[in-house]
Amino acid sequence: MNRLQSLWRKRWLALVTILLPMAVAVAYYSLLASDRFVSTTVISVRRAGHEASAVNGLSMLLPGAAAMSQEDTRFLREYLHSQGLLLRLDQELKLRQHYESAHADLLHRLWPGSSQEQLLEYWRQRGEISMDEVSGLLTVRVQGFDAGQTQRINQALLREAEAFVNDISHRISDEQLTFAKGELTRAEEQLTSAQRTLIDFQTRHRMLDPQADAQATGQRAAELRGRLTRLEAELSAKRAFLHDDAPDIITLKAEVAAVQQQVGRETQSAMAAGGDALNRLAITFHDIKTRAALADGAYRSALTAVEATRIEASRKVKSLVVIEPPTLPETAEFPRRLYELSTLLLLCLAVFGIGHLAIATVREHRD
Repeated sequence: MNRLQSLWRKRWLALVTILLPMAVAVAYYSLLASDRFVSTTVISVRRAGHEASAVNGLSMLLPGAAAMSQEDTRFLREYLHSQGLLLRLDQELKLRQHYESAHADLLHRLWPGSSQEQLLEYWRQRGEISMDEVSGLLTVRVQGFDAGQTQRINQALLREAEAFVNDISHRISDEQLTFAKGELTRAEEQLTSAQRTLIDFQTRHRMLDPQADAQATGQRAAELRGRLTRLEAELSAKRAFLHDDAPDIITLKAEVAAVQQQVGRETQSAMAAGGDALNRLAITFHDIKTRAALADGAYRSALTAVEATRIEASRKVKSLVVIEPPTLPETAEFPRRLYELSTLLLLCLAVFGIGHLAIATVREHRD
């Protein structure tokens, strides 16, 4: 009797843990499970110019060789999983209608009336995006219940990815170039204002360079004072043995008087030019000229910066490299019926063994 009970328990346990789950699974995979097709594309973000060409050959084997574009690739990965992109794709390709199809099985379909958040979570499970940290390649795998529709979804993702990369690349370049051009315009306005101030000063005071005039006037005054000193010395020497009415004395006196008058005129010209002190005009002119030189230097620097920014912008233009275009699947990749049934059978056998061992242990303790 105990042996019959043990056999019955074993059969009942096998029925519950093995036969019944396997029968349900076989029925589901045979009658209800919908085929899910997978379209795959492989892309990468690269920069134009020598930076992109520099990463080649043996350097591609280095872990950090593709670091320049990995940040852009991460941005692209997050964008492809964004809700805004999902809503545009839903409007264009009717994603919700496709994934809510009545032909899909209940376990893998999108339930009708799902919220945007639920749709986004479902989409992230059906649109798998993985990134290779070494090479920077982005692999996009899209699941769908129809092979053609799945490929069209992947093609739309590729089109949006190209638009995103181009938009980001040109937007950054345009912002940098616009800023550099703005600085150039500001520097040009400052240079024009400084040059206008310099010309107005020269026109108002009728002087090309007050500094040069002041130096020339001072030099002439110094020469005249030296000449005056020599004449006065010669006059004193001749007065020692000549009378004041001597021709030489009269001539020297006349020369001394003429030089004194000329020294006075040069001194007056040096101290007052147009009502302003010449040295003060020279200082003002030096300040204006310095500002004009600084403005000219700033303009040259801004012009160089614009050209450098234009070259740098064209050198750093990013592009989307398509390694593998969206594929058109011919056979369904999911569900993997044989693999999943085999896995379920092993799991049921393990549960059966654990249950049988537990029942045997309980019976042994009772005995």
